[in-house]
Amino acid sequence: MNKRYFIQTAAALATWAAFGSAQAQTALKFQLDWRFEGPAALFLQPAAKGYFKAAGLDVTIDSGNGSGGTVTRVASGTYDMGFADMAALMEFHANNPDAPNKPVAVMMVYNNTPAAVLALKKSGITKPADLNGKKLGAPVFDAGRKGFPIFQKANAVSNVAWTSMDPPLRETMLVRGDIDAITGFSFTSLLNLEARGVKAEDVVILPYADYGVKLYGNAIIASPKLIKENPAAIKAFLTAFAKGAKEVMANPAGTIGTVKERDGIINVALETRRLQLAVDSVLASPDARKEGFGQVNPGRLSLMASQVSDAYGTKTRVDPKAVWNGSLLPSAAELNVLPPAKK
Repeated sequence: MNKRYFIQTAAALATWAAFGSAQAQTALKFQLDWRFEGPAALFLQPAAKGYFKAAGLDVTIDSGNGSGGTVTRVASGTYDMGFADMAALMEFHANNPDAPNKPVAVMMVYNNTPAAVLALKKSGITKPADLNGKKLGAPVFDAGRKGFPIFQKANAVSNVAWTSMDPPLRETMLVRGDIDAITGFSFTSLLNLEARGVKAEDVVILPYADYGVKLYGNAIIASPKLIKENPAAIKAFLTAFAKGAKEVMANPAGTIGTVKERDGIINVALETRRLQLAVDSVLASPDARKEGFGQVNPGRLSLMASQVSDAYGTKTRVDPKAVWNGSLLPSAAELNVLPPAKK
């Protein structure tokens, strides 16, 4: 009798302990900047490995349709956190000065913007000066197009004519010869061109970061409401994310399966290449190694704020102190996630 009572009591306690643990999980809704492509593994890996759960978080990760939309949805409260281009965040702040819930960047992920100008070698374009008088194309909301005035000023480019299109037509129009060059994320547009039959060696890429434009790229953003009410949850998220991101950067091919689990029709080989390109160009870039993963340089951030204010023609000037909060970053040891530099 005593033995049976003991077993029943132990089982009941275990059930209540599990229930209590589940109850303690903080629910967070997170939106990516784009579809479930290679770079999404950075977030899907810590989710798949249970790092978020072990940190007391119940994280839901959804795909996005552009950084602008992600910023807006976090601002509206639809999402608690997200992944968005820093320039898009700055633009929202400066154009909505009275918005009550303007998101804030809490960790830099893409230390350099992936924005680039891409052209086909047969066009004769090999350097920024060759863009003078040329026809460029990109969706109106493309980060590279919106930031092009900064690239233009840094490289004395003039007389550019723009053609707008939906994202799926950008690379198609370049291949057809409707336009001379495009702007886009380097690791996205290059692979899109290859998917349209263009060889990588026939593509010219002019990365903004290599031509005098040191804009930051995508960052993890959070609502000020969450920062105020539950900063511990954000810090736990960032710590778990860093742990997963380290694994992804160390072994892109071994972690791309997390993306396949969310979108079964992806081309694994292509998305592995996309992820590796992202690691090499913006995640583990020389600037990221210099400044430290996750962090920003105040002077560089201030310069970017000024450049975005001018290039985007915002209603008010961007306040760099209002868009960044690095107080919740993990420790230096936890942020030591970059793979060894390639020789």
